[in-house]
Amino acid sequence: MARSALRFVTFLAPNMYPVYDCVVRYVGTRLGRPTELVVGTSYDDLIHDGHAGFICGLAYIKLRRQHPEALEPLVAPQLAGARYQGRPVYFSDVIVHRESPWRTLGDLRGRTWAYNEPDSHSGYGVVEHTLRQLGHSWSFFGEAVQTGWHERSIRLVRDGFVDASAIDSQVLAVALRDAPELATKLRVIGSLGPSTVQPLVAGRRLSRRVRREIQEVLTEMHAEPAVRRALAHGFVERFVRVNDRSYDDIRAMCHTTDSAVVRHPPHASAKRKRKIRSA
Repeated sequence: MARSALRFVTFLAPNMYPVYDCVVRYVGTRLGRPTELVVGTSYDDLIHDGHAGFICGLAYIKLRRQHPEALEPLVAPQLAGARYQGRPVYFSDVIVHRESPWRTLGDLRGRTWAYNEPDSHSGYGVVEHTLRQLGHSWSFFGEAVQTGWHERSIRLVRDGFVDASAIDSQVLAVALRDAPELATKLRVIGSLGPSTVQPLVAGRRLSRRVRREIQEVLTEMHAEPAVRRALAHGFVERFVRVNDRSYDDIRAMCHTTDSAVVRHPPHASAKRKRKIRSA
């Protein structure tokens, strides 16, 4: 009887899909069973139907609250570059148009802001936490628009539809590598973090034995030259083991914002929404 496919779900940036696809296919080859990678549309895809998933650290913390036994972090990428210091961390880089006058986050008071979605740590959670630390709330910005993906936020800043955004440093590095002309349009004015990078989590459908097998396979895969080249597409040096405690930094930030008065990002005007939809 054929063994059932291991179903992996990704909720992360589209420009990282080739790396996740390589990881999933490699797991299948090493474990000798079919695998599939699907793009998640709801976290129910992972909680109820998936074996494992690539998710944001903030989403993991939120899901862990709702379903304490449903998810377990297995591994996370260690990114290439001196700024990461050989640790499974990443940053949220604040970008503006290169020709804009703004030099710091403080210069953005009253300006327009793009964020990918509320379950994103780099695009939303760490921004909210930083605003709280500075004595502000989301009302610091004049308008804010939800874009769905970091890549779209990048385009909106590039084209002048919004003034600024906070972008996952790994996603931004891939975007700049794939479209070098972006460097002539964008400027990074600050970095938030570091924070523990997004995990690959095991869902409740995945047995403990297979969890350990996947963890072992992924922490060794960088040793193969062909695989190492595929990982390098996403600036990944290797995968390292993580666990629930690895995400205590994001959990602490989440607790800080939860305990504050909830103020959501100011909505973009109808005129700006029309412009963005046409972008």
